Amino acid sequence: MARILIVEDNARIAYGLRNNLEIDGHAVEVAADGRAGLEAVLAGEPDLVVLDLMLPQMDGYRVLRSLRDRGVDVPVLILTAKGEEADKVMGFRLGADDYVTKPFSVLELLGRVSAILRRAGRGGESAATEAFGDIEIRVDHRTVLRRGVEVHLTPKEFDLLVALVRRRGTVASRAWLMTEVWGYGAAVLSRTVDTHIAELRRKLEEDPAEPRHILTAHRRGYRLRQDRPKAQTTS
Repeated sequence: MARILIVEDNARIAYGLRNNLEIDGHAVEVAADGRAGLEAVLAGEPDLVVLDLMLPQMDGYRVLRSLRDRGVDVPVLILTAKGEEADKVMGFRLGADDYVTKPFSVLELLGRVSAILRRAGRGGESAATEAFGDIEIRVDHRTVLRRGVEVHLTPKEFDLLVALVRRRGTVASRAWLMTEVWGYGAAVLSRTVDTHIAELRRKLEEDPAEPRHILTAHRRGYRLRQDRPKAQTTS
């Protein structure tokens, strides 16, 4: 379990990030402005800081500069609506470890969090492999195997599959999937989710017309039946 500080003034985004990071097993604290975020880091250095740039009291650039000037080497993942190359370069020059632009995929951000924690040797690894039926998902490598043969998925198809896996068999609404996979604030239609589900079924199901694993919950969304592969028997 890693200790993660989110410095984000948008309460909805902060809540969503906290919820997903806690599901992944991390201990999470939230600061709603830059000055509070800086004080929280200095009071008890976390394993990772998820830092918005556009913050009240003290913007993310100043927070990051203050940390590095004090010799605090905590890993920092910048999270911001700014997408200009100059903003990214400035963040990296000040000592950021990675950069995610809003709207963002929650799953992409979780993957980056895990990668930063691994590189920093600060723990927080999540399960590297998931499986159902004859499908194996190597989460860290973003690859999917079917009967041992790699299946090509687009980035969004992969994120959608992992999102369903993380629900552990419970129903995921289209609205939840749109936020989880395409990101907060992204303009996505529900039929986009349906189209990607159809592609996952085509690539992963034995009979896409009668799926065994990627199931429709009528008027509610989708769920994954995550039964394990049958054990091989020998005679």
